[in-house]
Parts: sequence; C-alpha cells; structure tokens
Amino acid sequence: MLLRKSSRVLDSPGSSSSSLVQPQGMWASPSSSVAQGDAEMGSLPASGVPDVLDLSSSEDGGGSDSGSDFEDTLWKGGKRGTRTPLSCTLTAKRPRKDASRDGGSLAERNQEPSNLFEVVRLAKSAMESVVDDWLESYKQNKEAGFLELVNFFIRSCGCKGVVTPEMFRKQQNSEIIQQLTEQFDEDSAEYPLVLTTQPWRKFQVGFCELVTVLVRRCQYSIIYDEYLMDTLISLLTGLSDSQVRAFRHTSTLAAMKLMTALVRVALGVSLHKDNNQRQYEAERNKGPSRRATDKLEALLEKRRELQEQQEEIENMMNAIFKGVFVHRYRDVVPEIRAICIEEMGNWMQSYSASFLTDSYLKYIGWTLHDKQREVRLKCLKALQGLYRSREMAARMELFTSRFKGRMVSMVLDKESDVGVEAIKLLTLILQNMEEMLTDEDCEAIYPVVYASNRALAAAAGEFLYRKQFDLDWEAVKEKGRRGGSRDFFRLLLAFFIESELHEHAAYLVDSLWDCAAPLLKDWDGLTHLLLEESLEEAGWGDQQENALIEILVSSMRQATEGKPPVGRGPGKKVLSARERKALEDDREKLTQYLIPLLPQLLAKFSADAEKVVLLLAAPCYFNLSLYSSGRLEKYLEQLLAQLREVVEKHTCQEVLEAASQALYVLCNPEFTFYSRVDLARSCLVDALTDKFQQEVAELLQVSYLDEDEVYSMAATLKRISVLHNAHDLTPWQLYEPCSLLLQRAVDTGEVPKQVLGGLSGSQEPGRLLTVGTQVVIPIMTCVHFSILWDLAHVSDTVPAQKELLALKRKVASFCSLCQSCLNDMDSSVREQAFVLLSDLLLVFSPQLTRGEREALELLVYRPEVALQSQLAGFLMDHVFNHAELVGSDEEDSEGKIERLHQRRNLLAGFCKLIIYNVLELSAASDVFKHYAKFYKDYGDIIKETLSRARQIDRDEWARTLLLSLQQLLTELLLQQGPDAVYSKAFLEIRDLARRFSMFFSLHQLHNRQALVALHKAGIKFAFQEPAPSGSELGPLNLPFLEVLSEFSPRLLRPDKKLLLSYLEQTCQARLSPQQRGKAWNPLLTYRRSLRSLDDMGSDASRIAAPRPRRRPSAAAKRRRLDDSSQRGDSSLQLSSRLETPTLTSTVLKRGHQPGSPAQLQEEEGSELDFVQSQPWFSSQRSRESPSQQQLRVPRSASRPGLGSRMDRLSLMEEEEEMVIQEESSDEEDPQGLDRVRGALAGRAIGDVLRAYEPRPDWGRPLSHSLAGDDPNVSCVQWGVWGLAPHSPFPWGSLYLAVRTLAALLAAGGAGLGGTEGTKALAFASPAADPLAQLPGRPAPGPL
Repeated sequence: MLLRKSSRVLDSPGSSSSSLVQPQGMWASPSSSVAQGDAEMGSLPASGVPDVLDLSSSEDGGGSDSGSDFEDTLWKGGKRGTRTPLSCTLTAKRPRKDASRDGGSLAERNQEPSNLFEVVRLAKSAMESVVDDWLESYKQNKEAGFLELVNFFIRSCGCKGVVTPEMFRKQQNSEIIQQLTEQFDEDSAEYPLVLTTQPWRKFQVGFCELVTVLVRRCQYSIIYDEYLMDTLISLLTGLSDSQVRAFRHTSTLAAMKLMTALVRVALGVSLHKDNNQRQYEAERNKGPSRRATDKLEALLEKRRELQEQQEEIENMMNAIFKGVFVHRYRDVVPEIRAICIEEMGNWMQSYSASFLTDSYLKYIGWTLHDKQREVRLKCLKALQGLYRSREMAARMELFTSRFKGRMVSMVLDKESDVGVEAIKLLTLILQNMEEMLTDEDCEAIYPVVYASNRALAAAAGEFLYRKQFDLDWEAVKEKGRRGGSRDFFRLLLAFFIESELHEHAAYLVDSLWDCAAPLLKDWDGLTHLLLEESLEEAGWGDQQENALIEILVSSMRQATEGKPPVGRGPGKKVLSARERKALEDDREKLTQYLIPLLPQLLAKFSADAEKVVLLLAAPCYFNLSLYSSGRLEKYLEQLLAQLREVVEKHTCQEVLEAASQALYVLCNPEFTFYSRVDLARSCLVDALTDKFQQEVAELLQVSYLDEDEVYSMAATLKRISVLHNAHDLTPWQLYEPCSLLLQRAVDTGEVPKQVLGGLSGSQEPGRLLTVGTQVVIPIMTCVHFSILWDLAHVSDTVPAQKELLALKRKVASFCSLCQSCLNDMDSSVREQAFVLLSDLLLVFSPQLTRGEREALELLVYRPEVALQSQLAGFLMDHVFNHAELVGSDEEDSEGKIERLHQRRNLLAGFCKLIIYNVLELSAASDVFKHYAKFYKDYGDIIKETLSRARQIDRDEWARTLLLSLQQLLTELLLQQGPDAVYSKAFLEIRDLARRFSMFFSLHQLHNRQALVALHKAGIKFAFQEPAPSGSELGPLNLPFLEVLSEFSPRLLRPDKKLLLSYLEQTCQARLSPQQRGKAWNPLLTYRRSLRSLDDMGSDASRIAAPRPRRRPSAAAKRRRLDDSSQRGDSSLQLSSRLETPTLTSTVLKRGHQPGSPAQLQEEEGSELDFVQSQPWFSSQRSRESPSQQQLRVPRSASRPGLGSRMDRLSLMEEEEEMVIQEESSDEEDPQGLDRVRGALAGRAIGDVLRAYEPRPDWGRPLSHSLAGDDPNVSCVQWGVWGLAPHSPFPWGSLYLAVRTLAALLAAGGAGLGGTEGTKALAFASPAADPLAQLPGRPAPGPL
C-alpha cells in the first residue's frame, strides 16, 4: 500500500506477501529472493531464514490473498459473506489538538469515545465483566459492537483516527489502514505499548488479557458466527503488514494472543472430540438389545459438530499463522520477533499434538541465530518449556540433532543472560535426553564454572553436578553419610585436579553452591576425611589433600559470608533477614564442628606451608564467642599452642602473615578470653625480641657472623616484622636497635643482605628450599611499622610538642636511610625502600591534617627536590625499562606476570604521590611521556593519573603534558639530529600528542585557557633555539610545531585566530627576514591546523554561516533508523577508493570499510554534513621530506593521492567547531544555506582539479579549461576533456563531487548561478556524461 511520508515512525516490515505455498524441505534454506525485510533486518543468518511455510494441518489449502487483505479468500468454501449495512451510525468526536510530547498525555490527546480503551487503560474493572458487557452490545448489534472493538485496537496503536461506519461499509481494509496512517499523530514517536510512564505501565497486560478473555467467553458460539473472528483476523492481518511500527507491533501482539487463545479452544474441542469418540465406541460395542440408537445418533451428530468446529478453528489459526506469524517472526523490530517466538512456544506446550512438529520447531531453530538478545532469550525459554517434559523431549530428537551445535555454542554468548538460559536448556536436555549430549558437548560447558559472571557459573555448576556428581542416593544411604560424602568429594577432586582448568577451588565451590550446598557443608565428614590415616592407602596424595583443604575453607567462607569469591560478580548486595539467619546458623554449626578439630588438623599438617596457610584462615569464619559460652577454652589453648609452633617453625612470608592474622582475630578485647590470648601473644613476642636483642648485641660486638647466625637473625627479624604489621609492639622498643642496624648497613655495608641455600627445618624431608632470607628488608619494615604505630598513638590523644618533634625526627631519619637504599646493589632492597618511602611520604603528606587533626601539622613532611628526582629516576630505571620488563626467555610466564605486577605497584605508589600533592605536578612528566609506549602494561594507571591531575590544576596539568612532549623531542633530536623528524620515534611522539589531545575533547570551555596557554608555550619552545648559521632547516625545535598541531582540533575558532596571530608575531620576532619566506613543513602544517575554512580560500562560508547541528529528537532518530533501510538504492558509490593517508593528526572516523560502497543517508538539511563527511573533503596531507616536496608527482591510478594536497586536520576541526557551537537561532536562511552548500561543492571540484598540476602527458593544460575557449563548454568539462584518457586522475572523486553539486543545483541551491551552474548540471546528467566517452574510465555509480 502507498503510505503518506510523515514524521511518524516508519520502517519496512519485511515481506508483504501472504501467499500460501506448499511446504519446503524440512530444513531447507530459503531462496535468495527472500522478502525485503530480511535484508533490512540483518538479524538472521542467510542460511537459516525460511520464506513461508504451510501448516501441517492445512497442506491441502493452497489459495492466495492479495496483499494483506484476507476479506475474499480467507476461508475455504466461501463461508465469509458480504457485509450487511450497519443498523446504526456512530459519530466520531473531533480529536482535541495537543502538541504535548510526553507519554502521560497521550490519553489526553485522544479524547475519542472508546469505552473499551479507557477501561483497559484505567485498569479498574474486572476484565470478565468488561468483556461480558461488550458481548451484550455485540449480540444486540454486531456491526456496532465490532466497530467498537476495531476502534479499541486503533486507539491502542496510538492513532488519532477513527473507523467510522461509512468507512467500514464502503472501504477495504487496505484503504482504511492507509487513511488511518495519514491521520497518525506526527508529534510523537511513542504509542501505548512502548510507554513506561505511570498511566501506561499496565496497559499491555490489560490489552493481552482482553483478547484472551474475549476468546474464552466466545468459545462456544460467537467465534463460529462467521463474522467476528473472520473480520477481526482480516483487520489484524492488514495492520500487521503496515509500515507504521505502532500498527504492526500492536496488531502482531493482538494476533499472537488471539492465536494462543484459539489454541486453547482447539485443545478443548479436541478433548471433547476424543471423549465423544470414546462414548460412541462404548455405546456401539454394546449388544443389540442394550444399544441405544438415539444416543448413537446424538453422539454422531455431536461428533460432526465438533469436527466442523475443529476445522473452523484450524482455518482461523492457519490464517493467523500464515498471514501474521510467517512474516512477522523476521520483522525488523526485535520486540515483534520476540512476541512471535514467545507465543509459538506457548502453542507448542499447550497443544503439542498439533504444533510440536519439526515444521514449526524450525522457526525457533532459525531464530536462535538472531542478533538481538531478547529474541534469543525468548527462543531459549520457549525450548526450555518443551524440554522440561520427557514426553515432549522424546518427540524433538530430529530438532535436537539439527540445532544442538547452536545451542552449545550459545553457552559462550556475548550476553551473559543468554548464556545462562542456554546452559539451563542443555541441563534439561541432559536430564531428559542424556544420550543426545556427547562428551565433547559437555566439555564445552565445564570451563564455564570458572566464569567471572556468577549466574553463568552457577548454571554451569548445576550442569556439572547433574552430569558428574548426581549420585544414586539409594546406594548412598546403604553406605552411610560419610560413605556418600567420600564418593562426592572423590569425584569433585578428580574433576578439579584432572581437568586442570583452574587453580582456585573457591570458584568451583561457589558455582556448585546452589545445587550441592548440603554436600559441601558436610564439614564433619570433610575434617574426618582429612584426619584419616588411610588416605595414602586410598591413593590420595599431597595434591588431593591440598585441594580438599581448599574446598573445606572455601565452603566455610561461602556458608558464613554468602558472597562470591573476589573477581566474580555480581553478588547479592543486600541479604534478607531469612538469609542472614541462615548464615548465622551455618556459622554456629561450623564452629561447633571445627573448634575441636582445627588444632588436630594444624598438628597433622604443620610442616606443610601451603596447607597451614589455608587452615589458619578458619578462625576468621568462627563464632569465637563459643569458646567461652560453650566451655571450649581447652581447645583455645591448643590452638594458641599450634599458632606459636607455626610461627617458630616457619619463615615463609605467607605462613607468618596467616598466623599473624589469626592471632589478630583472636586478640579482640570484647571476648572474655582476651587475657589468655594476649598473654600467649606477649610470651611469643618476648621470646622473639629477647633472641633478637641478643643477636643484635653479638652482631655489634663482632665483625663476622657465620651462616647459621645470620640465618637465625634474619628469621627472627622476619617474624617480628610480620607481627609488627598487625600488632602493636611499641612496648618492646624495637625502633632503636632496628634503626641502628639499618644505619650501620647503609654506612658500612657490614650487615649481610641475604643468605642463599640451605635446608628449612619446617619442610618435608628431601625438599630443598631456596631461602632468600633478607636482613635489611625486615629491618626497614620494622622501622616503618614502628613509626606508623607511633603516629597512631599521637593521633588518638592530644600529643605533646616533644612527642611530635621526636616522631618527626624519626620520619626524617628513616626517609634519609630509604633514600640511600635506593642505590643499593640488591634489587629487592631497592624496591622495598621505594615502596616504604612512597607509603611514608603519603601518610605524612598535607592530607595528614584533615579531619580536625590540625595539631599534627608539625608532622607534615615535604620531600626535597633531590629526593623527588631520585624517585623519578628510580621509576625510569626499574619501571619504564623494556629490558627488565620483558625479562629472559627462559623465565616462565608466571614469573613475568609477577614481575609486571610488582612494577605496577611501584608506578601506582609514585602516581599516588602526585595525586595527593606530595610531589609537584611537573614530576608527572616522567610518567606521562611513557603513556603510549607502555600503554599495554601501565595504560590504566597513567590514564587515571592524567584524569586526576587535570582535576587538581588544569593549567599546570597542560604545562606538564607539554613538558613531557618537549622532553621526548629534545631527547630524540640529541640522539638522531635533524633527520629524526622522519623516524618512527617522531611518529610515536605525534601519536602521544594525539592521545593527550583527547583529554581536551570534553568540557572545552573549561579547558580553553589551559589549551591556549599550551599552544603559546609550545610556539615559544619551537622558536627557542635559533637555526644554525647557514642552515636551511630552520630553528632546531621547529618540528615541535607538528606535534603541537595535534592539539589544534580542540581549539575554538576565536582561539585559532588568536594563536595564528601570535604565531606570526613570533615568526617576525625570532626569524630573520631571509628565513621568514622559507616554506618549512612543520610551520606550514601548524599554520594550516590553525586556519578555518574561511581562511583557506573560500569566501562563500562568510556569506551565510552554517547552521550548527542540533541534537535530533527521539522521533527523528527513529525515523532515520526506520528509513535508512529504504534508501539503499539512492546511495552514492565511489568508483575508486581513496587511500587513507599514512600519517594522520586526528582520529580517523570509522566509515565504510575498504571495498564496500559508502552508504550515505540523505536527510533534509544534511547536504553540508554529507559534503564534509566525504573522504575527498576530509583527507589530510601526509608528511613529505624536503626533497619530496620539491618534486611532487601524482600517484598511480590504483592509489590516488588527492589527500596529499588537502588539509584534513583543518577541515575536521571546522566540523567539530560547528558541532560544539551553541544554536543561535531557530530560524533558517534557506537561500544562504544553499549558497554555502553550492560553494562547498564547487570548491571541492576545484580542489580535485588543482590537486593535479599540468604535466606533458596529460594533454591539454588546465589553463585552457580555466580560460574557457568554447563558451558553450563548462570549465569543469574543459578540465576533464583536457586530460589524457589514461592519466592517473581520480575519476570517481571528481564525478562524485560534480554529481553532488548537480544535486544541490537541482534542489534550488544558489551556490553557483547562471550559465556555469547550468553547464555543470548538464555535465552531471547521465545522458551527457563526457567522462563516459573516455576509454578506460570506469562507469560512474548511480546518484
């Protein structure tokens, strides 16, 4: 049908044909001439979209319908009669005009009488009573009642129009729909089904309920009256074929709900028919004397009646399916496609005898490939309802074998919720069709249990549990509880270890928690399993024990915290009261089980560091108050004894930290047993400090210590330093001896730094432990924590001046010692000194006095310049060092990752000093200049530092960026000399400048002053060093102007003019008269970057300023999206592709891909945007060496070089300025805008011609064309005819420019007038194309 082009949302609905054809092959692919909706939708793969398909129940009915009007050919046998005249006439009220755009006022704008619509919208009446009232009116007058129902559907589409009795009597459906389309509200793109405001939130539910209740109330008589359903289906089919989205969406929903209700009616008729058949058979099987002839006849009559009803309902369903579903399941609107698939799933579940066949299932299978998330979700949920029944699943064997691969691949869908539903579907297939999933299919799902998404991992965990761990519980009961637990954990360990998918069992436990929590919470069975002595006899080795302990601790954490492991989300943010109560109950049970057994486990595995670390985390999940309330103090004593033994036995950092953390948890003053724990801790620290004091005295008295003595001192210091982190050891006065040792190590170097080799007594026999037990590092750590504990003491009270001065001396002394350690020979000592120094400087920074702590002002420590420089130098040597970062080839990947992690920590520490104003902002230049080179390793850290530094001081931040670029260029010139500007390193500097310029793209007004200051400082730097005498290369730093040009697109137009003037003044002041006339490439590039379109030779843009772009409204956006698919035929195609410049100074906009035609959307008032967006209009001049600039030749025909003579940078920045300009007026000057368009297109043609200077082999020189020997020939024609046929000229670009100009002139543009415009238009016409007469010239594309 022909629809009036309006601003209402229009889109192509796909195929409009409703022809009923014979069914194709079962899984046959559609023909290549699939209707237009497929090409525009782009949502289904070409190999999986069907055309149309007959229903299996209607294979004998072939007819066709014209368009979407089913009035004459809908029913077989001519049941549908002609319409009778209406007995009454309804008068439509004039709609109230209202330009309001909000969804809440849609009902106010539509004040026509429609009782059904208002009742459904208000949702205040029971739907059964509403339908009963309508049925009464329908019984009294069919035409009037049906007309009310029709207007309800029209109003539900958001349409202003009303179907009058005259229209209904005299017009066909297609004519009515066309007239309604013209009456559509053009002010808004919204309609009731898509509105989410309060009045419309429940409208869709009421709309669907009305259709369902209507069929249910009419199922015994009215739906067979050959009027209501026939006419309604015909109307909905026509509306569903409309190009108006609101019509199509609303009518499709109504038709699908109508079909669902009819399916239920058909199911009821089928059941009645089966009952009737059984009664008839039973009566007929009786003897002649008992057989009732009247009853048999009545049953036969009833069976014939049911048969007719069934056939009529099937005809209705057939019409809806072929007229609506077959076309709308591939609609361009994903919501419509989702409705179709969802309802088809309901049909299959409700009436599986008719619909659960492969001829219907394939529609769902094909739609599994849809590109929209919601459509794929509906497909998977529809299939879940089918596979949930074993009986239905058995009938889907062919479908499963055909689409199983797609369902398995959807586990890794880019949308996590789609992956979740796919795994749930495969779990149902596993339960009801286990033989269909092969081991390869299952192995594709197993790794998902370690996914970062919690819902996805939990779904995979349930699949894994059903496949691997779902035991025969009858056999488990015979073995007993522990026997069943043993089998479960044996299988779990086998999967965890043998699969080698992950190293952390916490993620596996979390994935299995929702389905196997009772088994995982069998802590009694787990601990007894670990304490058994027969594990080794059962074949359980050290790896199995480690995994089992990790599973134990992970299940404890999961049961008491209810949170997913680190890195997995999203977890549940707020727990309900019931969930919190369940967590507390699990904590109680866990504590009761493990308090007596934890000391035994520690005693058994005390020699294994890895197992001890895991077990020491258990007290964090205990309800520790049970030690006193449950009279379990003896187990507390055993635990404390085991903790001391672990500390004395191990020197591993992880074990000592775990023991310190466990001791910290127990040392809570709120517990009644605090005194016991504090006494045990004091005894442990006393023993360690006494031993340390004795060893320090020996070290200071003698000049040599043997290896055992050094090892003992290092081990003691390491234990003390780890304990000092979590516990206040100030009463033991460790600062003085540690500081004395550190001072001696720095001054004399007599304190040994490390001892390598040896056997650890805490290890298993035969295991050699390489001990890197350092002495200096624990000493520095002890001093550091001692200072922090002193700060904590003075912060809690009102400190005395004497205390503050003493603490400040400690800070200054320690910082000096750490600064000395930065030059140590040992890399670990240097890194530890850097970390401690950066942390201490941050703690004692000016932030210390915030939060009503002004009394601590005296403690603020500001590093000296020498220290800042040394910190920056350390960063350059050990963080931004490719040699150290890459490492040796022999080193494993895990070691490289660990080393990279350490360097990231060092960089983060330095960046925090900058952000918190400890170091000057200019110190960040040493970091910023490595932003591009080390982006892969440190990009996130440096980018965050850039953003934070901009918030501190924009001007200083901009100067720091400039300083970074200046440092890089100076280093490059010193290394390579003037030729460095042609090197790859110089391109990297420009790329870095481009990245920096992106930070100025937002909030241009805020960045304006800083950006202008950056340009001025950059200009000064460029002319700072004068040119050597006799040199033709200009000032030494002049190449910096090319770097500076990367910031020009972010400037506003007035600032560009100001800077251009400033540049000229600087040139006058710094250059000699002989140098001012030199055409240095950097200077020319920078000048062009500062010039707007007005300054580049076009006076036309001064006539009428281009109208700034406005943000399109929601309706305009939707119209462009809907209309874009219909404008493919009018797209302009380039006959030759322009080469992308090798060097760009702005980000390339992503347009059409090479080799594909550029599809340009034509929109009213967008010609200027079209011209500016063309490659020939926005190409950029690539870099050329001085020798290349002297002799510039055109490129080959296959690689046209038009962009080398045009400045892409200045053109793009002009476009960006037009975007950010404020709209000055709502009025538009059409004539002035047309002049601008014509001038721009004309200048583009001139640029094409001027880009190629006359050459001998080109034939007639361009001067002839400009002179115009023949007054009847346009200058553009002369320019083209004057060229040789095979010259390397960009024919495609020239043709595109001329045709664009012709289109503008044909549209009434005033850019070029008179004879010249007429000639150009004649030249552009296909009939008089002079370019087509040249041999070897490709044919132009259509305009």
